[in-house]
Amino acid sequence: MEAKKETRQFKTEVQQLMSIIINSLYSHREIFLRELISNASDAIDKLRFKAQTQSDILGTDTEFKIRIVPNKKKRTLEISDNGIGMTYDEVVENIGTIAKSGTAGFLEAATALNKPDMLTPELIGQFGVGFYSAFIVANRVSLITKAAGSDTATKWESTGDGSYTVEETEKETRGTTVILSLKKTEKDEQDFTDEWTIRNIIKKHSDFVAYPILMDVEKTEPVLDKDGKPDGNKTIKVVREETLNSMKAIWTKDKKEVSDEEYNEFYRHIAHDWNEPLTHLHVKLEGTTEYSALLYIPSRPPLDLFHGEGKHGIQLYSKRVFIMENCKELMPPYLAFIKGVVDAPDLNLNVSREILQQDALVKNIRKNLVKKILTLLEELDKDKYEQFFKEFGSIFKAGLSMDYDNRGKIADLLRYKTTKSNGAFSSLKDYVNRMQTDQEAIYYITGENLSALLNSPHLERLKDKDYEVLLMTDPMDEWVLRDLHEYEEKTFKSAEKGDLDFETIDDKRKDEYHALFDFIKTSLDDKVKEVKPSTHLKDSVACLSGDPNDMSAYMEKVLRATGQETPQVKRVLELNMDHPLLAKIKAIYERDKDSSVLKDYSDLLFDMAVISGGGKLDNPSRFSKTIGDLMARGLAGSPF
Repeated sequence: MEAKKETRQFKTEVQQLMSIIINSLYSHREIFLRELISNASDAIDKLRFKAQTQSDILGTDTEFKIRIVPNKKKRTLEISDNGIGMTYDEVVENIGTIAKSGTAGFLEAATALNKPDMLTPELIGQFGVGFYSAFIVANRVSLITKAAGSDTATKWESTGDGSYTVEETEKETRGTTVILSLKKTEKDEQDFTDEWTIRNIIKKHSDFVAYPILMDVEKTEPVLDKDGKPDGNKTIKVVREETLNSMKAIWTKDKKEVSDEEYNEFYRHIAHDWNEPLTHLHVKLEGTTEYSALLYIPSRPPLDLFHGEGKHGIQLYSKRVFIMENCKELMPPYLAFIKGVVDAPDLNLNVSREILQQDALVKNIRKNLVKKILTLLEELDKDKYEQFFKEFGSIFKAGLSMDYDNRGKIADLLRYKTTKSNGAFSSLKDYVNRMQTDQEAIYYITGENLSALLNSPHLERLKDKDYEVLLMTDPMDEWVLRDLHEYEEKTFKSAEKGDLDFETIDDKRKDEYHALFDFIKTSLDDKVKEVKPSTHLKDSVACLSGDPNDMSAYMEKVLRATGQETPQVKRVLELNMDHPLLAKIKAIYERDKDSSVLKDYSDLLFDMAVISGGGKLDNPSRFSKTIGDLMARGLAGSPF
């Protein structure tokens, strides 16, 4: 009987769709190989499923595999599998999936929106759009397939020019072989018959496909003598079959089946980091939302983490097939240091699998993963968590601004050194538990130097009251305070801005110093907004403070360091009326209000306040000269 053969024409809208696929859909030409391997893997999956109810369908061919055969001379590339295969009618139906009704309407909408990359997943068949990606690199595509349990095979062939042929043919084994007659490559383009090009593509996109991807590779091996030892320097070229993919998709395994070494080895593979990870999260969720995830917290931040070009570390897979790297949709920026893999079989992808659409499933996966990561951090032991916070605390704090739903959990995870922690980190919860019974606020001070903060004159009265103070040395802490107004119903209060409410100043003494303070204010009018008695100082003579709503001195310094224009904020000069130096200056003022030394003392008090607060003097040489002159007068017996 004569074999059946027919030539068919693509419908007009399908030709348009083909044009989009070939010219617009894929940003990287190499994607075609991923798609064809994915189809081969799907075909094997379908056969294995069918074999559960039809055990004899496998016959003697029970070793599932995908084979790649490049031919440089003929400029062809074959991808074959021993999966379920297709009948004649299934070839017409499956490859014709994109020609089903609705395609024309879709094309009209896509043209109107000018978004051809928004093709819907419903257009993908077993050999749908993914199969047609082969025309990106091929002048002619041939498909030879034989369904499991069938006696006849089918050949499909097209040059992508508007028509295709389907005919009956012969094939010894079940499964499908796709043969690509490759286009001529330009000088700088990838050669898809090159061994290392194929290796690299499979390593990148299909390394964790569940079935071995095999290719014959030519090797040079030593010639062996009759005893099986190398015969001198003689070599011979041989062809060996190699498996190109690792198949080690450990995220699909039960966590009890994976050793610590396997976890660490996989981390090195995906993160390119030879340091061991700090910890990992391995979850598998089934039900309405189905996904597997293996996520790692590194022990050290990558070099590009704090730069604009820094990449997210989540790789997205679907059924073990690589979809995209640096998947920002699955992890918020404040957790951008997380490395790992998320495998979700039901993601709403566009047909090229390259663009993840924002939908409810993606948001749900992200929400679940973020909660699990925060829980993982909560459960770390003290030493490991402190290591994490030292390395990643600065970026992690940004979550207070970005993630309102988890703000409480993030606040619980903040750590600070304090005036009572002896150099160790303390949580806000532990700070609150240690608060004095009469203490109403959480006190803090910001600056760039821990030692300077610890010895700041602003803390003298607080220390005297035995109140603990948070020492904030990270620029991000200024934004933390902006967003976190209270913790466990305790408000945050700056130790350097505003008055300390627990300290009252005797009005009679204020009146005694009122005239002197007005004089000093007039002398320093271009530098300070006010001169007043201090509620902060106990031992020091002077400090600079801000009004409650003023920008902190540290924030001002941070913004200037980043090149931002900031207006000069005048500070309040606070003076300690209990200090003997101030009493001496007051005595001079009362004796001779026109004394030239009073201006020197005023400048000196301001400069001392600047230095004690960790600031820099505008004119250090003048300060040095003033100190020298005053010391000389004192040694000469002049009144101090």
